[in-house]
Amino acid sequence: MLTDTKKSKYAKVSSLPHNAMTWTKGLWADSVRVCAGETVPQLKKMFDSKEISHVIENFRICAKEVEGEHAGTVFGDGDFYKWMEAALYSAKRYDHEELLNQLEEYIDLIERAQQSDGYLSTKQIIGEMNSNGIARMGDVNDFEVYNFGHLFTTACLHHRITGSNRLLNIAVRTADYLERLYKDAAEKGQVQTAVCPSHYMGLVEMYRTTGNEKYLKLAKTAIDLRDSVEDGTDDNQDRIKLKDHDKIIGHAVRANYLYSGVADLYLETGNPDYEKMLDKVWNSLIKHKIYINGGCGALYNGVSPYGNFFIDQKVHQAYGYEYQLPNITAYNETCASVGLVMWAHRMFAIKKEAHYYDLLEKTMLNLNLAAISLDGRKYFYENMLRRTKELEYELVWPLTRTEYITSYCCPPNVARVIAESSEYAYSVSEDGLYIGMYGANEARIQLGNGWTFMIEQDTQYPYNGNIKLTIKPLEIEGEAKVNVRIPSWVEDGYIVDAQGIKHQLTGEDANTFIGVSIDNEKESIIEIMFDMEVRLTRAHPMVEENTNQVAVEKGPLLYCVESPDIDVASIDDIMLTPNQCFEEDTYKVLDREVLALETEVLVMKRKNTKQDDLYQKLDFQGFEKKKMRMIPYFAWDNRGVGEMKIWLPITFPYEKY
Repeated sequence: MLTDTKKSKYAKVSSLPHNAMTWTKGLWADSVRVCAGETVPQLKKMFDSKEISHVIENFRICAKEVEGEHAGTVFGDGDFYKWMEAALYSAKRYDHEELLNQLEEYIDLIERAQQSDGYLSTKQIIGEMNSNGIARMGDVNDFEVYNFGHLFTTACLHHRITGSNRLLNIAVRTADYLERLYKDAAEKGQVQTAVCPSHYMGLVEMYRTTGNEKYLKLAKTAIDLRDSVEDGTDDNQDRIKLKDHDKIIGHAVRANYLYSGVADLYLETGNPDYEKMLDKVWNSLIKHKIYINGGCGALYNGVSPYGNFFIDQKVHQAYGYEYQLPNITAYNETCASVGLVMWAHRMFAIKKEAHYYDLLEKTMLNLNLAAISLDGRKYFYENMLRRTKELEYELVWPLTRTEYITSYCCPPNVARVIAESSEYAYSVSEDGLYIGMYGANEARIQLGNGWTFMIEQDTQYPYNGNIKLTIKPLEIEGEAKVNVRIPSWVEDGYIVDAQGIKHQLTGEDANTFIGVSIDNEKESIIEIMFDMEVRLTRAHPMVEENTNQVAVEKGPLLYCVESPDIDVASIDDIMLTPNQCFEEDTYKVLDREVLALETEVLVMKRKNTKQDDLYQKLDFQGFEKKKMRMIPYFAWDNRGVGEMKIWLPITFPYEKY
């Protein structure tokens, strides 16, 4: 969920109100439309189904409407709350009264399921009702506090959008229960680290929404108590004290949720220790452990690289060693990428530095959108960077998207981030507008100084770098600036400001903001042109799997090749050259138009098509040239199961030397 930092003392910017901006056309408008029309209803059926998820049935059992045992995942409650966020945004966006009424019915059910002391987690409530041995707070991996945290954030969003206190009152009772729980834990010294700690963000948001400082104090207490955990692990980021964190480690979702919560706490308290620690772990991520598609958490299972080597300390869905970024087995859980977006957004509120938005946009375009099929009905839990014809081992999750994933945390998480994408587009300060994500939209902007104007963004971004901003003043108070974000990949281009003066861009401007003053008396137009040449990107030499290979990027988009894109026995035989030329072409994947890149590549010829031996004599018979298409990575796995590859070998044709 987006955080509401308008009143946060140490926030340099804040987001627009939920209804201030609308995507009007293009990739984001299509994605939001499909999310509302297909994903939200499809997820609703999953949660409603007793046979599939059992989530609503669990609430009904707690409310004593039916009898039964808990079934499904222990974190199903929290996943349902995430779906409620996506549904609430979508229903409001498209005036879907029936869905809004259904949400109110769900709130009634949640209220009936809640216990008199405020406790609300269905597995444990049912366990106590049925006396089956399952009790509260018995197992940290039962995700009770995770469920609480998502209840808090959803309740705050519901209040912000509808003005109603109904779900917020439920959350208040649960937060008060948590306050008593932490007070007791602190007194007894029996502290557990909550896994996937969504409650840090949730408690700070409860403070922002209610104004009650006890929730801010509780968030601080919850984070401080991490330092009292005995026998902590890198998997949960509690082996060492929080202030000593200097590398990104362990379970990627847990890490990204933790640091998002700490960032929230900094935004309210300004504690410099939090800021120093956040800078260190962020830099560890960006310099050593993030994938080119914005994915994070490379490893499914392993042993912590930083703990005691004589005591195996398992890590799961985790950040591994520096530069340990495999492609076929890349885990990259979708929830981790959503957590990264939330973390980056909070870091931008703290720092107001363009590189945070650069990564946020890259992650949303290249991983969040890739995690869901173009028709909005199938999902990836893990997000690989290469798919082969067959594997001699089994990965944890399917190699293609599926409608229902046993661990169903990712689909509603990516649904809410797509539904809420409009709130990531702009940020405002006292006297300036900051452009975060580009795309055709209309928005009503009110700055802190009262300056109010309408802005219209006309563009085909992310496929094209030409952007036209039309600004119409409504209420005038002093001066204002539009701060144009220059993406990291820009090496050439220009901005024509409201006075018609042209400002040339160079690589020195990349990852900065350029402020453009706007006229406070009449309509202003700002023209932006980012040169969007196709570029070949190489990895650091320590990323061993990508040695002498390149990835193809255009603007913020990452491209890939799939089996339907070239007629070859194996896409492993494709090679690019350093001066590879590409032509752009509109291409349909399912019923969605994407910008494809077409080129002629070298394909290595072999006598022996079998490549079964672990080590083989090089069987090189020269090259043949073939036409190849590349599509945006977010559009892959929508044309059947085949090979997919991002990193392609690069060669210098021997006949030239």
